[in-house]
Amino acid sequence: MNKKTVLPIASDHGGFEMKAFIIDKLQKEGYTVKDYGTFSEESVDYPDFIHPLAKAINDGVYPLGIIMCGSGNGAQMTANKYAGVRAGLCWSVEQAELIRLHNNANIISIPGRFVPFSMAWDMVKIFLNTDFEGGRHEKRVEKISQTL
Repeated sequence: MNKKTVLPIASDHGGFEMKAFIIDKLQKEGYTVKDYGTFSEESVDYPDFIHPLAKAINDGVYPLGIIMCGSGNGAQMTANKYAGVRAGLCWSVEQAELIRLHNNANIISIPGRFVPFSMAWDMVKIFLNTDFEGGRHEKRVEKISQTL
């Protein structure tokens, strides 16, 4: 990903500390970050922060985004309500690579309470620097937003 591209990030209270850590790392690497919140560890509802980021990805404002909540599940489920969003929940660096390679994910969802911060940073770096493989995966990705 081009470091001149603004990178959006959002979390609830369960991911707040990790979000602050990731923002710091991204900024040190030269990225400009759009923080959609939350801005403290006070209990909040994750959809209030994930919906605006996911809508922006869906609308083409940003190519990639980062979200997190305590388990990563609620954030990922919320983001995936948008037809143009492919948010992948990651618990390992290998998953972060595969959601880009095989699924062309445009949002990574990280469990803020279940992975070490250093691993989360490694996942973010892989996510941002891995391109979609295309090929045999292309038709599968195209089917994701289809409805039956």
